[in-house]
Amino acid sequence: MQGEPKAYPGEVATPDDIRQLAEEYRGAAHDLMGCGKRGKPSSWAPARMTAIQAIELYLNALLLARGVKPAEIRGYQHDLRKRTANPAVAALRLRQRTLEHLGKLSEGREYLSIRYGPELSGNLSQLNRLIATLDEVATKVCGALEKVNSTPASKAATARPAPSTAPARAAAAVAALA
Repeated sequence: MQGEPKAYPGEVATPDDIRQLAEEYRGAAHDLMGCGKRGKPSSWAPARMTAIQAIELYLNALLLARGVKPAEIRGYQHDLRKRTANPAVAALRLRQRTLEHLGKLSEGREYLSIRYGPELSGNLSQLNRLIATLDEVATKVCGALEKVNSTPASKAATARPAPSTAPARAAAAVAALA
């Protein structure tokens, strides 16, 4: 075992493994929407972070299913625009608004701002737009994966998951921000 190169995390994961992980992050993002506090931007950071992570994982699952090598996907880092430029993702036919939002997430480096720059919270995308982007990506990727695999990926991904911890608070929080 010594001397053997270590595999990168996710190197041997299947597209379905990555999709399942994305679904967990998606559910967590919806759950965390109920934890944010109006007027406290940093309280929404966990929901934002998990939503962006879920989007990235859904796109990675599709890219893997379409034959893109894990090393190439790692090379994209956290750039969602690079992922959407791939023909496999372009074939999803995401709405123009969603594509633009994915580009803005990358341009604005929201992933990094959320993690390290609480002072940049005024430059972040709207929460309801982020959740809408997440849900559209999830639905379309899972639909595409079902076609690739010829087996149902997950019926849960075609419907918006209800937050398990605070359904009323989460819905009210999103509505208040709209």
